[in-house]
Amino acid sequence: MKIGNKIKDLRIQKGLTQEELADRCELSKGFISQLERDLTSPSIATLIDILTCLGTDLKDFFNDDFGDDKISFKESDYFEKIDEDLHNKIEWIIPNAQKNMMEPIRLTLAPGGSTYPDNPHEGEEFGYVLSGSIILMVGKRSIKVKKGESFYFTPNATHYIKAGKKTGATLIWVSTPPSF
Repeated sequence: MKIGNKIKDLRIQKGLTQEELADRCELSKGFISQLERDLTSPSIATLIDILTCLGTDLKDFFNDDFGDDKISFKESDYFEKIDEDLHNKIEWIIPNAQKNMMEPIRLTLAPGGSTYPDNPHEGEEFGYVLSGSIILMVGKRSIKVKKGESFYFTPNATHYIKAGKKTGATLIWVSTPPSF
């Protein structure tokens, strides 16, 4: 099995020379060089030591998806929820983003529509208004944000968004950690 390129790629990502990796693993530089060129194979114990020094493990190293995560998404990939009660549409524009550190959505609010109030939580929130205008409610503060403007806050108070009564609004809203 050819694993040399994967090990070399991981080593370079960590900013290590062959000698530095060899020192950390108590191996010779020559062994690392041969391993990266698939001229030798390590024992399982040695491979585990190398991968530990490179910040990964056997499971992740041999995962077929290693380094092949999907990066680009089309509208057909989006998941959509329409909330008739609040007059809004939420589109998860990154599928399965709840497993990531950030969760971006595209939120469309009808005129006078709103989101449900969200309780305080750890993390950060960012938004960019694509069209219309909103009133961002954070605790007792009321902030108007118009098309082309953005917002950023720490959600340490109850918060929600209301759309302008005449225009409605569409915005990109990103939460970390995921909370939508």
